[in-house]
Amino acid sequence: MKLNPQLKSSGQVVAILVIVLVLLGIGYWWLNSTKQQMAKEGKEFANEALQKIVVRHDINFFGSHLSPQARMNFPVSAQQEFMNEIVQMGAPVGAIDLQGQMEFQSQFFEPHGAFHARINYAARYADFDLSISHPVGRWQIDTIGFVKQSEQLPPSPAASLPPSAPPASSAPPAGSAPPAGSAPPGAN
Repeated sequence: MKLNPQLKSSGQVVAILVIVLVLLGIGYWWLNSTKQQMAKEGKEFANEALQKIVVRHDINFFGSHLSPQARMNFPVSAQQEFMNEIVQMGAPVGAIDLQGQMEFQSQFFEPHGAFHARINYAARYADFDLSISHPVGRWQIDTIGFVKQSEQLPPSPAASLPPSAPPASSAPPAGSAPPAGSAPPGAN
């Protein structure tokens, strides 16, 4: 049996196309799994940074994980001052819930994340903001913020007024004239 040369060449083309499609599928799977792994590592790094900086007050971790731009924004003296502000707040009360997400600049590459946590202390609270990235080789802190609030969480608006007390400016006292330039009630 002799095969027609056209059939032989079309079979080779189909085999090559199948191989290329399989390689593309494997490449996409690898990129997607790497992206998921990087997102997981980014969230873990953000949580580690929160624990080491806010809870353990580890200035060495803070200084060694700053990005080049963040090092310019936080020279050693500013790092110490920043850490002193955190230490003055004392130990956090309760669990700290770090919220945020990882994003990728070009679908699979250049991961960066922005995170926020509200940290409760005995007498007040503070807001902690952190942005991280992974340009080459390791995770780094791009920006960081720690804003002390002056008092404990504000009460809800419903709790600020007594339920039976009407608002003071709801109606004028009986028998008084309306203010000048206003229409009498029911004139609208």
